[in-house]
Amino acid sequence: MKGMSPTEMASALGKGLLSFPVTTFRADGSFDPGAYRDNIAWACSHGPAGLFAAGGTGEFFSLTAAEVAEVVKIAVDEVKGRLPLLAPCGYGTEMAKQLAANAEASGADGLLLMPPYLTESERDGIAAHVEAVCRATRLGVIFYSRANATIDDVTLERLCERCPNLVGFKDGVGDVEMMTRIYTRIGERLTYLGGLPTAETFALPYLELGVNTYSSAIYNFMPKFALDFYAAVRRRDRVAVYTALREFVLPYISIRRRRNGYAVSIVKAGMRLIGRDCGPVRPPLTDLTQQEMDELAALVAGRK
Repeated sequence: MKGMSPTEMASALGKGLLSFPVTTFRADGSFDPGAYRDNIAWACSHGPAGLFAAGGTGEFFSLTAAEVAEVVKIAVDEVKGRLPLLAPCGYGTEMAKQLAANAEASGADGLLLMPPYLTESERDGIAAHVEAVCRATRLGVIFYSRANATIDDVTLERLCERCPNLVGFKDGVGDVEMMTRIYTRIGERLTYLGGLPTAETFALPYLELGVNTYSSAIYNFMPKFALDFYAAVRRRDRVAVYTALREFVLPYISIRRRRNGYAVSIVKAGMRLIGRDCGPVRPPLTDLTQQEMDELAALVAGRK
């Protein structure tokens, strides 16, 4: 979808389920480009509305800048314009601007602006950070509100006025009142994405807040389940949604919550279980124990 305007890109994302493919590593932790290309092709084959290369599930935080650039180039080349491909940017403002420039040069269709690294900031500082990145690129930017980078409805409205290519808001906080305030104030000016861990749990209530789509980590290893669940959400099939939550999603979350960082680790474990081993997670994350792998295997087998 090269050549899409920022608003066209954002609109396309809002029409279906989104995926954050994992980044493939060899057993020694080094990046495996061939396996990554294959993984992107496999993800595309199931029909997501968009892909986010090297996102949170793709371990952006553990990659070097050179690896991020390589991951984005491979993904762009493999997607071949079939759907929007978004690249990550983050850390400090200057580094985020450089990552944005690299992504634009590689042919990405948009950017996911991750929180700055480590430091806490005032909202005015976060707003200046977002505006600086938006001004550094022609690509559409989606702001990921989470952790140490959250903004309110008034600040976000001001950013929308100043940054025409700010086209999306991804919520990783779960503040229903704030999401209501944001949608009430800004409306359809932005595309809204669910970005909480295991977003399926929030998908149905968030639909009423204007959040039409979300990024599914489960899609990585159970694409049919993820797509069927999303379809049930969109048609507001409460019976199907809560059955899937009870039988799979909530037991899955009980494993995910046992250790910090398992939101990524459990996805790579799932990939291993279906015969698509993408290697270990990089430190400081840790992989699932064998007992936890066995519990996850039983859950996955129960959905086949």
